[in-house]
Order: sequence, then C-alpha cells, then structure tokens
Amino acid sequence: MSAPEIAVAWLSPANPPFRVSGFAWYGVEGKYRRLPQAPRLPIPPVVDKFANCTSGGQIRFRTDSSLLAVKVKLSGLADLNNMPATSQCGFDCYIDIEDQRLFHSTTRYDHTKRDYEMVMYEKMERQPRAVTLYFPLYQGVEEVQIGLDPDADVSEPGKYASDKRVIVYGTSITQGASAARPGMSYTNILSRRIPLEFINLGFSGSGRGEPELAKLVSDISGPACLVLDYEANCPSPEHMEKTLPEFIRIYRDVHPDVPILVLSKIRYARELFDDALLEKRLRMQRFQRETVERLNRQGDRNIYFYDGSGLLGANFHECTVDGVHPTDLGFMRMADGLTPVLQKLLQ
Repeated sequence: MSAPEIAVAWLSPANPPFRVSGFAWYGVEGKYRRLPQAPRLPIPPVVDKFANCTSGGQIRFRTDSSLLAVKVKLSGLADLNNMPATSQCGFDCYIDIEDQRLFHSTTRYDHTKRDYEMVMYEKMERQPRAVTLYFPLYQGVEEVQIGLDPDADVSEPGKYASDKRVIVYGTSITQGASAARPGMSYTNILSRRIPLEFINLGFSGSGRGEPELAKLVSDISGPACLVLDYEANCPSPEHMEKTLPEFIRIYRDVHPDVPILVLSKIRYARELFDDALLEKRLRMQRFQRETVERLNRQGDRNIYFYDGSGLLGANFHECTVDGVHPTDLGFMRMADGLTPVLQKLLQ
C-alpha cells in the first residue's frame, strides 16, 4: 500500500545513523553500484551494465517508528521472464527479534512504473527494533528514501562481528536469479547467518573470470574471504583452465593470506538427459579441485575447494525455475550447505 496521506518524515539512508552495506565503493562514490563508476581497467560492457544492479545491498538501522515506508526511483522497469518484479525491482524488510533476522514484508507495486512508494509496516508498537532493507537483485536504484514517523528515534544498527567482508564473485545464480524476493538470494541468506558484510559480485551471464575483474576484486579492502562461484558462465572447460589459475594468482599477489573458496556449480536439470553437459561439468569440477590441491601442495593452505553439485540435494531438478536458476527452495538449500563451510573457513 502507498502512503500518500500518512504523516511521514522522509530520510536519506546516505546520512547517519543509517548504514548502507554491500557496495564496496559506496564509501568513496556514494552510489548504489557494485563496481566503480569509472573502473581503472576496461571491463566488458555487459559487466558494467549489471554492476548497476543492486544485488546484495542493504540498509540497516534501528528505530522506534510505528511506520516504515520506502520511496524508490529505479533505473528501469521490471522486464524479466524468469523473475517476479518483487525480486528484480523490490525491497525486502527484515526485523531482528532477539538473535534472529526475520522476514516481515516486501514491496508490491505497479511494475509498469519506475518509481514507487510503499508502506512496509504501520501501527507497530513504539519500541526500538533493528531493521534491514535488502535492495533489488536485478535493477538499478537511483534513489531510495526511508519514511518514518516524524517524531521517531533513529539510531545506528548493531555492528558486524568485524569490519571484514565476504566477497562472492560469480554468475546470475550468485546475483540472485531466480529468487522470488531479494532476501532469498543465497548470499543474502548467508548474511543473516554470518555477522559480516557480504559483497555480491554476481554478474548475470558474465562472470567469466577475466583478469581485469580479478584486479578490481583485489581492490576491495578488508576481505574476510573470497568465494569464486563462476563455473556456470564458463563457455568451455578450456576457459576455466585458462582463467581460474590466473584469477587466483592475481588475487594472491595482493592478498596472500585471505581464504579463497573455489565453489563448483550446482547441477542442472538437463544433465539427466544430456551426457555432454554432464561431462562438461565433471571436467570443470575436476580441474577446480585439482587446481586447489596443486596450490595446497605448493604451500597455499588458505585455498579450499567445495563441490557445489550436491547443494540442491537428490531432487535437484525440482529446485529451479528453469532447470538452471534456483527457486527460493534451491537458494535455501545452497545456503544451508555453505553456511558451515564458511563458518569454518572464517574461524
């Protein structure tokens, strides 16, 4: 529902005590963008395009407001055929109850428009609560404002366990296709379980491990770990064999001790009917595993391999929208499998 007649104070999350996270260059550029506006190295135009999508972005704060609304100006319209407007262009609202961050509501709006205003909740008891708003997964956000009671108190959210960041580089699956709403991408689920800032660098169809991207990823300060989840966008095993060792080498030159997790991809439904597709995945999986084992033998004890083919479970073919991109069920299973892996790696 919109809030045209309700008394609302509109505030910018760019100002304290609101905290914007998930955009590695936000502190310098103040833009809701996942790569620099003018990268220091040439990047593929399609990567530059998808860098404007705000997947992984969060707004966090505490307030005693009885009302929460958002006013949003998008960069474009909802236009995907495998994702609803709620996830492509919407915001999710989560509220902390004790030590859990629980879903409350999502924006539902006229998807033929680029601008919308939405009440996330109203008539709540006036008591302090921690709020997290998740940005859209597949659209740019030019402006967002937070609507609260005019006399509401607003304070800083709780701090992360440290100022370190979990960086995840990958594909459309990493970016969040095809979650039903923003909070259900696997990196956002993980962010509710692991108290660190997550940086989502999934680029739809375009996570191909280019050395320029490795160098830009290396520019991100304070990494807690790096997850490489880009197999699904490799056009061939030869491409993986060319790019993975070089990506790791470039990153290691800058961050010699940061844990790196090489994650092979989930299974596709069509593998049940296409032996060549299955063999392609198995070959790339073997190469990733062997690369990590080789680097371990050479003395790098902070690089790990995880076989992602089992993340969706035995009935993996029922966990996607289109045989490739997970549903909310698929993303929850991915997060369930990866949570203990990352928790151990981050100890």
